[in-house]
Amino acid sequence: MVDFFAGHIFYIDKPIGWTSFDVVNKVRFMLKNIAGIKKIKVGHAGTLDPLATGAVVVCTGKATKRIDELMAHDKEYAATLCLGATTPSFDLESEIDRRFPFEHITRPMVEAAIAQFVGEIDQVPPVFSAVRVGGKRAYEVARKGGEVQLTARRVRIDSIGIEAFGLPHVSLRIACGKGTYIRSLARDIGQALGSGAHLTALRRTRVGNIEEHQLVTIEQVQQIIENNKSTTI
Repeated sequence: MVDFFAGHIFYIDKPIGWTSFDVVNKVRFMLKNIAGIKKIKVGHAGTLDPLATGAVVVCTGKATKRIDELMAHDKEYAATLCLGATTPSFDLESEIDRRFPFEHITRPMVEAAIAQFVGEIDQVPPVFSAVRVGGKRAYEVARKGGEVQLTARRVRIDSIGIEAFGLPHVSLRIACGKGTYIRSLARDIGQALGSGAHLTALRRTRVGNIEEHQLVTIEQVQQIIENNKSTTI
């Protein structure tokens, strides 16, 4: 039986359109209304963009003490880039702001470009991100039309492989360390190709040793809580 107070870790397959905070709030709501737990700590170990799907780590009770440890785990992503156009958010959250030629780009050119980003690199986060600037989240300022200046951070990318190539789209598989922004990587790859790029799809397929097939849906989380409510009331 699961003791949510002693601590439980959910590896949840986040639906598209949900924020990581939406997932946390949903779990907290179910613990309160299904398991009868009026007060319990619930938190997530790493933000995932609203337009992305896949692994979000949610901790309950004493497991929230492990959030920093879990955030440090390596991750893997499946990403689709659209070459030849950029957006302010580097994904589909905002409209295309610039277009570039892309017909000259070949698969060998993409292979050479992505090789530049494997290893430890300095990466500037997107302005539409959860990075704090002056006490506020960068995306809060950006969405109100304010200017955001972010500095580069050192991140680690272990591998980038091409899964599919069909202009203007390129699908990549990326393994990386903590703090890597795949949207920023898309921007940088576009620039390296003498063009532009933004993400059209993103899925986090692994966190630490937890693979995609081990993730649970929101509906399965509800079932787990229902099956274990007698131990938590």
